[in-house]
Amino acid sequence: MSKNELIDKAIQIRERAYVPYSNFPVGAALVTKSGKVYTGCNIENAAYPVSLCAERVAIFKAISEGETEFVEMAVAADTERPVPPCGSCRQVMSEFFHSDMNIHLTNLNANTMTVKMDELLPFSFQKSDMEK
Repeated sequence: MSKNELIDKAIQIRERAYVPYSNFPVGAALVTKSGKVYTGCNIENAAYPVSLCAERVAIFKAISEGETEFVEMAVAADTERPVPPCGSCRQVMSEFFHSDMNIHLTNLNANTMTVKMDELLPFSFQKSDMEK
């Protein structure tokens, strides 16, 4: 799948976002090593802490289907700059994405930035940090 096709999928799934409070829909599309694409949109709740971002929806959907190896991700929102993932999403991404995986960040004006996982969250907390 091309980068542009992946970005298009992220933009399309954004339309399914449930965002009655922020009115800020976000879409994400994730490619697995097997070639499957998992999409996610943000889903809000009146109790804000239980809301879930698009990136984590896509990742958790893939993992719940047995996919644990990922190739690249695209994230899209209606922002001035290419949309950056929040800190919680970055931490989850660092748990499951290899450090040099491409993550394409975009807005609806086709301004796109591609970053590697280790650029998105340098010096992230890792499983090895919990080992003595």
